[in-house]
Amino acid sequence: MKRLAIAFTGPSSSGKTTLIVKVANILQDRGFKVAIIKHDPKDKASFDKEGKDSFKFSQTGADVAVVSPKKTTYFKKSTSSIDDMIAMFVDFDYLLVEGLKTLDLPRIAIFRDRLDENYYEVTDIIACDDTVDKSLIPSDMGNLDLNNPEAVIEWIDKNAKRV
Repeated sequence: MKRLAIAFTGPSSSGKTTLIVKVANILQDRGFKVAIIKHDPKDKASFDKEGKDSFKFSQTGADVAVVSPKKTTYFKKSTSSIDDMIAMFVDFDYLLVEGLKTLDLPRIAIFRDRLDENYYEVTDIIACDDTVDKSLIPSDMGNLDLNNPEAVIEWIDKNAKRV
């Protein structure tokens, strides 16, 4: 197991999820095991349908696991640290994290249309497309082509944190 962790950050609708999906698909096609963590800072994500038993169990406030032949879904009623998540995803080659700016992980900032300096402090490299004026990228910060997931994976292999 490689156990490499990398984070992706950037404004809403910048292409974070799209890039993570492309990277995850390529890595899995190469035979690697990938785990993904998504930060939901506004607690908007919904994973269960009202009226279903698992929803009723979850509404009690208890932690709930739903186990089926092809997947396990875990509803935990409190937040988790990155260490908790790594422990839960014990068996992985690559851990791709979307968001969670405060984590001490190498970080790719994703931009489309414009750069946002608010992300620079937590950014190791920028991934953007041709809608961004690349001459505005700080000279001490490299950049990747948002539409070249292979180059992003090369950067990840060289710079990700072993966890």
